[in-house]
Amino acid sequence: MKIMSRRLSVWACAAGVALFSTACRNTAAGLRRDTEENSKKAAIEAGKAADKASAAAADAAQRAAQAAEAGTQTMSVKTALLADKRVTAKGINVDTDPAARTVTLKGYVPSEEQKVIAEQIASQHSSGYHVRNELTVGN
Repeated sequence: MKIMSRRLSVWACAAGVALFSTACRNTAAGLRRDTEENSKKAAIEAGKAADKASAAAADAAQRAAQAAEAGTQTMSVKTALLADKRVTAKGINVDTDPAARTVTLKGYVPSEEQKVIAEQIASQHSSGYHVRNELTVGN
């Protein structure tokens, strides 16, 4: 009986070791699989994040280019107004809206004639832009 009990104990231990080693192999394989799947998911999410960042950078660059173009239009019109002796340009403000492609003249000029001339000058120096004349006559 003692021998039988020992044999059973040895067999039970051997069966336990076999089961545990299989379980460990399965756990290791599962861990490896999970790691691979999570790595793939992380790579996909990183790619999505990179795409969003790229789109945001492109949008910011486009807005910066529009702002630079608007600044160029504003300077071109203001310089032309200052250079033309027919207009007293010190009271004229020039605003440019790149989205609406509009140059707006605001402020004042001494006469109706100068108001008309200022609009003509702005139109000549703001190619591709609509000119809105909001100038007032008088001081």
